[in-house]
Amino acid sequence: MRLLPRSLLGQVMLVLALGLFIGQAISGILLFRAAEQRRDEIAVNQIALRIINAEERAAEQRALQNAFQDVSNASDGRQARRERAFQRRLLRPRANSYSRSETSPIKASEKRVARYERALRETLLDQDIQPQQVAVAVRRAGDDPAIANRPRLQQRLGPGDWAHRQIIVAGVERADGAGWDVVRQPLPKRPEGAIRTIIFQTLVTFVILFALLFLLLRRITRPLAALTTRVSDFSENPDKAIQLEERGPEDMRRLIAAHNAMETRIAALLDEKDVMLGAIGHDLKTPLAALRVRIESVSDPDQRARMAQGIEDITRTLDDILELARIGRPSEATEPTDLAALLASLAEEYEDMGTPLKLGELPKIAAPVQPSLLRRAVRNLVDNALRYGKEAHLSLAEDKGHVVIAIEDEGPGIPAQQIAAMLEPFQRGEGSRNRATGGAGLGLTLARAIVLQHKGELLLRNRPEGGLQAEIRLRLA
Repeated sequence: MRLLPRSLLGQVMLVLALGLFIGQAISGILLFRAAEQRRDEIAVNQIALRIINAEERAAEQRALQNAFQDVSNASDGRQARRERAFQRRLLRPRANSYSRSETSPIKASEKRVARYERALRETLLDQDIQPQQVAVAVRRAGDDPAIANRPRLQQRLGPGDWAHRQIIVAGVERADGAGWDVVRQPLPKRPEGAIRTIIFQTLVTFVILFALLFLLLRRITRPLAALTTRVSDFSENPDKAIQLEERGPEDMRRLIAAHNAMETRIAALLDEKDVMLGAIGHDLKTPLAALRVRIESVSDPDQRARMAQGIEDITRTLDDILELARIGRPSEATEPTDLAALLASLAEEYEDMGTPLKLGELPKIAAPVQPSLLRRAVRNLVDNALRYGKEAHLSLAEDKGHVVIAIEDEGPGIPAQQIAAMLEPFQRGEGSRNRATGGAGLGLTLARAIVLQHKGELLLRNRPEGGLQAEIRLRLA
């Protein structure tokens, strides 16, 4: 299964989606960290504020106590009792989260939170309070004995679920060693809906950017797709040039304009080539026909036969060159053809000429081809097999959605390093493939050109038992 899209539009949209996802993930992490930092700062500032307020209140209580003591010494007994009762009510400790302890409120088994300790120490130092030691831990409110015995603190944590609330227990040992200031602060809740907000922002960003980029890319890819289709059509049918509409961005317009100019020029060159080939065929074949008539007056039959053979070789080479040059131009319509019947009729032609051509399996297979051109390609391959291998074996088969036409011979084969060169024009092999026994070197080239025009493939390989095997592979659909 292919995961990556093949089109330009799909790949760009995929890159955009990945980029937005990574960017939003990084943004979400940074926002989460910032929110956590603000939550920590709020908690630490509240703890520090309670410790500072406790210090100030303790100082005020000491001053009031001294003042009432002085007043009590100067008053009668009844007045003194009233003032002491008022003093007790004024100095009565408040029911809040602050308390005093002789020992650290953090248990040995609890994990201390270093970041809270550093922040609290720095905050107290900024207020000219120099603690000897700071200890901070986070625990469940239900596990804290001080809260379990103070209903008012439980109500502040929330009715019903107070025992499951996370609290920060902070202990600050005084510099004079007089004990610990202890503060129990509920851990601030995270803002609700933060994740939903990030997801919503991501979706809105995706929709806006995707819509804008999609419209922009469609403006590029539509003319690009039209240009691609036109290039493919022109490669198959270069007989007529069509001017595409110049649309899209400026770069795309310039590309389409350049293609239109190139297509017009190529079509003009092909027309000139056809005119030139027609002139060559007329201007050369006419003198050759005249020579063929004149040699009949030569009295020596051997000389006359050699001259006729020379003219025939020139005519055949000229036909091959002209046919090769015309490949790619519309000459014959493609039509569904019974390949078994086509090969059988070709074998009958060789049988009529008394040439040994062995037929293998010919299953009934139909494929869209240009019959006369395909016949020409197979004939060239059979001629090569008969010329260099003495006999030829022709077969037809179907293989994974392809039709395979195989021509095998019993000759010496072709050196592996020369097989690719043999498909080029005017190339001949060594050994038995020389000028005395070979042609002009256009048979394989012409066969390959015809097969390529059918969007097929021509393969040459040496057989393990000896000889050469040529395969024409064509798609069935």
